[in-house]
Amino acid sequence: MPPSAKTAAPKSAAGSLASFCPWAAEEGVRVYLRPVGLMPVAAWAKGAAVPLAGGRFSFATAELIVRQGSRQGERIERAFAPLSEILAWGWERSRAVAETLDRQLGALTRARAPFGGLELGRPAIMGIVNVTPDSFSDGGDFLDPAAAIAHGEALLAAGADILDVGGESTRPGSAPVAPEEEEARVLPVIRHFAGKGAVVSVDTRHARVMASSIGAGARIVNDIAGLGDPLALPVVAKSGTPVVLMHMLGEPGTMQRDPHYADAALDVFDWLEERVARCAAAGVPPERIAVDPGIGFGKTVEHNLAILRHTALYHALGCAVLIGLSRKAFIGRLSRGETPKDRLAGSLAAGLETLNQGAQILRVHDVAETAQARALWEALHPL
Repeated sequence: MPPSAKTAAPKSAAGSLASFCPWAAEEGVRVYLRPVGLMPVAAWAKGAAVPLAGGRFSFATAELIVRQGSRQGERIERAFAPLSEILAWGWERSRAVAETLDRQLGALTRARAPFGGLELGRPAIMGIVNVTPDSFSDGGDFLDPAAAIAHGEALLAAGADILDVGGESTRPGSAPVAPEEEEARVLPVIRHFAGKGAVVSVDTRHARVMASSIGAGARIVNDIAGLGDPLALPVVAKSGTPVVLMHMLGEPGTMQRDPHYADAALDVFDWLEERVARCAAAGVPPERIAVDPGIGFGKTVEHNLAILRHTALYHALGCAVLIGLSRKAFIGRLSRGETPKDRLAGSLAAGLETLNQGAQILRVHDVAETAQARALWEALHPL
């Protein structure tokens, strides 16, 4: 059982936290736990750590982050300390702070339920099938349903656990597609693979397309708008379909026009936390949710890097964590990947780094290469 702040905290904080952030009990303060110093899960079995989301890692130390917005501006303080000291520090500040830390620690340590029928003991690979004329990486390659089906078959053979079928490009600057056109593109592909028993997700932000795709056999809804369509949440709740909630700043057409955050990693966490709570209130529990911080969707290179460095933070939402960074433009800006298809090495490197922080699902274009990288990663990090 994971520790509880009520049962595991010593009587007083010590060491580096003795005088840390005396204003933490003030109104409007938010606190966050980011696991650091991850160890093999065997450390949990030996009583030296707690498990991270039921996966291959455990931790005994975390980064404690405290933030408060005010008229004078945002203030953020950070400290690294053992969990026992952090929990004791919380009780010394206020009951509300302590209970927030206790809740986050429970979410961090709770094993994740299967998602879309898939066990998450090993990271899942979500292969991308863009049935579009204008997606940023492979637009037009698989617009014909027969070509999309052939591509999906190849991805399954290469090791994809999920096929993510989308009919609307959401690259920066893209224009929206009518739901009727989107349905015409994706439904034949979804029906084909659902009929074969494959795990299919539909990549859409339109409630109508979600409903028709679920009817065609899609097991997961992957929504870049985080169920922003007013009718989307009722569709997901009524059908019992698992959903991926992604963060996006603005709309695809405008999201890359000078995006700003007070703190990118924390702002994305807050937004996702609100969406998860909204889903829970409608009857969609965290077990049926994966969260995606939305790399490249209204973010600069530095925003993307800050979020990726904080991947472990998002486990505190109590959901599976999905990362989609395959072939993204920020990789090219940091290297020589001028075209999307030149960014394989960077995609693999960044994807493996998120696995090292416990991410459960990688959404990728290059399934065979990712599956090979995952196999080596699993051998290096045995359960």
